[in-house]
Amino acid sequence: MAHHTIKSSYTDLVNRLNRFPQGAPPSRLLNQILNLLFSENEARLVSLLPIKPFTAKKAGRIWKKDLTATQKILDALCSRAILVDMEYEGESHYALPPPMAGFFEFSLMRIRNDIDQKALSELFYQYLNVEEDFIKKLFTLGDTQLGRVFVHEPVLSNENALHVLDYERASQVIKTASHRGIGTCYCRHKMRHMDKACDGPMDICMTFNTSARSLIKYGHARSVDVAEGLDLLDLAYESNLVQFGENVRQEVNFICNCCGCCCEAMIAARRFAIFTPVHTTNFIPRIDPFTCNGCGNCVTICPVEAMALVSANDGHHPRKKKARLNKDICLGCGLCVRSCTQNSLCLDALPQRVITPLDSTYRIVLMAIERGSLQHLIFDNRVLFSHRALAAVLGVILKLPPVKKALASKQLQSRYLETMINFLN
Repeated sequence: MAHHTIKSSYTDLVNRLNRFPQGAPPSRLLNQILNLLFSENEARLVSLLPIKPFTAKKAGRIWKKDLTATQKILDALCSRAILVDMEYEGESHYALPPPMAGFFEFSLMRIRNDIDQKALSELFYQYLNVEEDFIKKLFTLGDTQLGRVFVHEPVLSNENALHVLDYERASQVIKTASHRGIGTCYCRHKMRHMDKACDGPMDICMTFNTSARSLIKYGHARSVDVAEGLDLLDLAYESNLVQFGENVRQEVNFICNCCGCCCEAMIAARRFAIFTPVHTTNFIPRIDPFTCNGCGNCVTICPVEAMALVSANDGHHPRKKKARLNKDICLGCGLCVRSCTQNSLCLDALPQRVITPLDSTYRIVLMAIERGSLQHLIFDNRVLFSHRALAAVLGVILKLPPVKKALASKQLQSRYLETMINFLN
């Protein structure tokens, strides 16, 4: 009976994680990860929590515990960055973040002794880099993705700068955030335990606003001012790192400074390029074939292997090479422009702008519609039978053949999306 209870608690937790658009496919490795991060009792309690932010009073009602006991559990989970807390109208609200970007990363954003970070890193590596189900689900389903790339600001020409909106600049995110937190890079920390890490800077993982506030409060990130935040961004530029951040225009919660060898987003961009796993910038490099000398700097620096050297077709110099861009997989980050010593590369604006969701709620709703899990956001109450019944009906609609599902999704977005966003906020 005890074994069944334990199995049921972690199974229920997995089911709870997968009610969110950014879920975690069931796996033996996932169970091992959750066993390291959650006790059996915590797994059971967290599995009962709503998707939308909740108060301690609401959690107490769900758990059937008094407020003092409930608050103690919530504080303990926040102290380990399993939950995040935020202030809303003078009251603390709590939320269970998705595994990524969320409590997977938070578990390695500081050096800690309460969990075996080496064992956890090995499990993460197997679950994310060897098995493909999780990364495929995170980065390849639907048209709306978790993250987007920020342009490499130092290479912007005066003309380019006119086309870059504030939300497309990492520097502007740093300047306007209510809170700025810096933690250890999850990706390189994980790879260090696997003896696979590069020499990129470690103390450079950036969180902002409500997420940063919670992580700073519990010691998972350190608070920095605007000046230090911008200095760290300059360090990221100098280290040839790509800025990959939350795919929203307002209240960006994270910007990772990614290398091509360790970081999950860049690895996914290479492995699943056909699915557009990462939203690009609004720029594309242009190569001047007459001045390119085929040095290969752009090939070496590109994190997604969008640059290659090909024959220059020069009859007088048969071994001469020149750079060629694969536009279909290019992120438009601009690192290649920085690396070019011949001024043979520049950035051109894309003819059609990449659409970025307004805020995280808007993005989550779009992701839910595209991934067939919108019912979990609308009917986020697992007790009322009527809600379960309506959720099941909506679930059927979202599993219709593509043409019919597209019609249903279009109606949901056009008639109800704004109402649902107000409801979810």
